[in-house]
Amino acid sequence: MEKKYLNVVCAVIHDGDRFLCTQRLRKGPDYIAEHWEFPGGKVKEGESDYEALRRELHEEMDWNIYVGAKLGSIEHEYPDFIVRLTAYDCMAHDKDFKLLEHIDACWLRPEEFTKLNWTEADAALIKQLWK
Repeated sequence: MEKKYLNVVCAVIHDGDRFLCTQRLRKGPDYIAEHWEFPGGKVKEGESDYEALRRELHEEMDWNIYVGAKLGSIEHEYPDFIVRLTAYDCMAHDKDFKLLEHIDACWLRPEEFTKLNWTEADAALIKQLWK
């Protein structure tokens, strides 16, 4: 059986030297439920990465962001799907967001990222972006 392929975008949002990290809900497979990630989501057919990222953050956080340059991309194979995760440098005019699809959020420096239990795809992306 062929695995489902997902094209996912995420926002790397910084405030000075800290970056926004969000914790997934307690749903879905054990290997991603309650794990940490950069906020974002799936790109729908016919949608650009930029459109998807703005839509996802609006839907999941009721937050309007500016999507900047592409930072990097990785592919990761999970037990039941393959994900292509692409990160974009993003800015927000304020920190007035709501956690509609996440348990928690925090702002961390890259050297503090190891404190969190990241999804495998986000962990791989972090290794690529902060070599």
